[in-house]
Amino acid sequence: MKIEVECGSLADAVEAIEAGANIVMLDNFEPDGLHAAAKTIKEQHPHIIVEGSGGITEGTIASFMGPDIDVLSTSSIHQGVAHIDFSLKVARPA
Repeated sequence: MKIEVECGSLADAVEAIEAGANIVMLDNFEPDGLHAAAKTIKEQHPHIIVEGSGGITEGTIASFMGPDIDVLSTSSIHQGVAHIDFSLKVARPA
């Protein structure tokens, strides 16, 4: 079993790793901050899987890719999609 922990800072990620996490999801980091945190994690814990998440879209994904990032995830597929609001009204015949 693998344990993944969502982390909002490098300190949170280190704490999660020390508590036994196998995967740390670095959430809502800017690309530069993500790369710096991932590099620090990989230098100290090369076996840890580092996932980047939050703010990643089709247009920005390239800036989040890097040698110390193992996985990127996005919710823009379902959160950023426009929707149509429609309804069906049934009336009794007069």
